[in-house]
Amino acid sequence: MKASDLFVAQLKEEGVEYIFGLPGEENLDLLESLRNSNIKLIVTRHEQAAAFMAAAYGRLTGKPGVCFSTLGPGATNLVTGVAQAQLTGAPFISISGQKALIDNWQGRFQLVDVVRMMEPLCKKAVSITDPGMIPTVIRNAFKHAEAERPGAVHIELPEDVAEEETDAVVQKKSEIKIPFPDPEIVKKAAALICEAKNPLIIVSSGANRKAIAKELEDFARSTGIYLVHTQMGKGVVPDDCVYSLFATGIHARDYVNCGIEGADLIITVGYDIVEYPPYLWNRELDKQIINIDFVESVPDRYFNPEIEIIGNIASSIRELAANIPEKREFPIFEHTRLFIDEKISAPARKSYPPLPQTVVMNVRKVLGREDIITLDNGIYKLWFSRLYKTYTPNTVLLDNALATMGAGLASGIAAKLLHPERRVLAICGDGGFMMNCQELETAVRYGIHVVVLILNDNAFGFIKWKQKKMHFEDFALDYGNPDFSLFAESFGAAGIKVKEGDDLAEVLEKAFSLNKVTVIECPIDYSVNYETFSIELSNFTCKF
Repeated sequence: MKASDLFVAQLKEEGVEYIFGLPGEENLDLLESLRNSNIKLIVTRHEQAAAFMAAAYGRLTGKPGVCFSTLGPGATNLVTGVAQAQLTGAPFISISGQKALIDNWQGRFQLVDVVRMMEPLCKKAVSITDPGMIPTVIRNAFKHAEAERPGAVHIELPEDVAEEETDAVVQKKSEIKIPFPDPEIVKKAAALICEAKNPLIIVSSGANRKAIAKELEDFARSTGIYLVHTQMGKGVVPDDCVYSLFATGIHARDYVNCGIEGADLIITVGYDIVEYPPYLWNRELDKQIINIDFVESVPDRYFNPEIEIIGNIASSIRELAANIPEKREFPIFEHTRLFIDEKISAPARKSYPPLPQTVVMNVRKVLGREDIITLDNGIYKLWFSRLYKTYTPNTVLLDNALATMGAGLASGIAAKLLHPERRVLAICGDGGFMMNCQELETAVRYGIHVVVLILNDNAFGFIKWKQKKMHFEDFALDYGNPDFSLFAESFGAAGIKVKEGDDLAEVLEKAFSLNKVTVIECPIDYSVNYETFSIELSNFTCKF
């Protein structure tokens, strides 16, 4: 069998449905083998976007997303997406081509040591030097990518290896079952919870899975214990559950801290310090901590759990609930929920351009409980994480780990590809959109009817707010933009501008009714950033 055919056959054995990428000379054998397979190929216009799509696929399915590039500049273009997958805990495989290992007549042309470049960014990076290695290397890569905590693995396939013949055969995929928690540890944790005056749960990205979501909501309802979502944990327990304290937002004191400050015991579920630093909720080192996760935690000065329940998280939560004998009331958290709900539901003043609060409310109005938003990175991400009520796991796809710009559109395309039956809205700032705007053509070419909402302030709005907060002069953060509606039309997509007097909800409904790739350009008034994040949140007091 030809080595590249074996490579693709092993990918198929691993359950690969899609592969995202941009071909080059050095992976034409792989491309031909993909042509003869039933794996669906999505050719993007930039390797970074392919990596973002694969990372989004991994987060939405729990299975490794796969992307590929050529050697040299193709591989270097993958780097940001690889880092994003690793830091967000997305199962992910990237593949790059490479010059021939033997008789490389082109010398050092385009030659970069890709494996050494990738090693610090992912769980494992390896080059295939013999075609007989292919099944084992790929099997091992998928096991590493899927193992808790999931992340990125890189494979390099040199062109002369890809074209060789081999007698190696596909290795069968094995099934791994995550062990149940230690019953004695569960009992100790339950006793600590019962002794605590105000226990509170922090739900993070590692818990954003359907099986865990059900158990966690049942746990909250049976024990009366409230919970806070991190940005990447949004939707694990629906926000209309009376025990949800909604979500964290800015990396500073926020409304939700009224509850966190009153807790004497924090129960972290699927928590990773990369996403929501423990300093933000345990800076006084006065919280007892129980950590529930698939794997042991990485110690931090502010995160040193007394007890860790390690094993299948859903089973851990179910067993923990069974060891807590009675439901309790927690007035401090009941008041906190009412306080936050009042704050995030308050109507914003009418203006043109609209305020970010108005944008959030209108998006929530037109999307159903199962519909998906994918957020690029900018100040609007804070507004959505704080104000956008969420009801279903993985319906708010954002990156609060690497927090890279440029991923919102690519993530939206991947989400719509996987869920054509749902409304999918990619929400981008003008800065982030322009970083990978060429992927509009990808969406149009494949008929992936994502709707894109561009919030346009003709500036790097997040950095402008921070610049003002630090009392620096307004400098170097403004720029110009194209007419985004005409820009979209030039790709064959629909383009809509939000004008003064328009109802944003109606504009969004119209965009979804077109059933084609649609870009909405909406100007935004960020004057409230400073008054909210720098003044109000620095001075508010909890009233209970």
